[in-house]
Amino acid sequence: MRGDFLETVDEKGKEQWHKEEAVSNFNLTWDLIDKVNRSKEEDLLMIHQAHASRFHWGQIGTPIELARGEWQISRVYALLQMGESALYHAEMCLGYCEENDIGDFDLAFAYEALARAYKVSKFKTMSEKYYDLAMRAADDIEKPEDRNHFLSELGTIKD
Repeated sequence: MRGDFLETVDEKGKEQWHKEEAVSNFNLTWDLIDKVNRSKEEDLLMIHQAHASRFHWGQIGTPIELARGEWQISRVYALLQMGESALYHAEMCLGYCEENDIGDFDLAFAYEALARAYKVSKFKTMSEKYYDLAMRAADDIEKPEDRNHFLSELGTIKD
C-alpha cells in the first residue's frame, strides 16, 4: 500500500506541498554548494536535492522556476567537475529562457551556466563565447544589486 498523502489533499494543498518541497530542496542545495569541505555523500545529496527541487517545480512552477532549477543543477554538476551533465542542464536553462522570452537576471545566469559548463568540459573557446554573452546580458539586469551579485558569480569562472 502506497499511502500517498497527496491523494487526500485538494489541488491547492498539492501545489503548496510541491512549492514547499521545491524551495526547501533548492535552499538545502545552496547550503551544500557553499559548504567548503563536502564529503562524497554530501556531493551525492547535493545532486539529489537539486534534482528534487527541479522535479517539484516541474509539477507547479512557471518557466522561470524551471529555468532556475536547471541552472542550479548545472551549477552543481559544474562544481563537481561533471561537464557533460553541467552542459546539458545549462542548455535546458537557456532553452527555457529563449522559449519564454525570459531576460534580465535569468538570461544572464543561463549564459553564465553555459560558460561554466564549457570551462569544466575544457572547451575554452565556447566558455569564452558564453562568458562574453553573460557580460553583455549583465547590462540588461535592471536592479543594481542583482547585477552586482551576478557579476560576482560570473567572476568566479575566471578564478
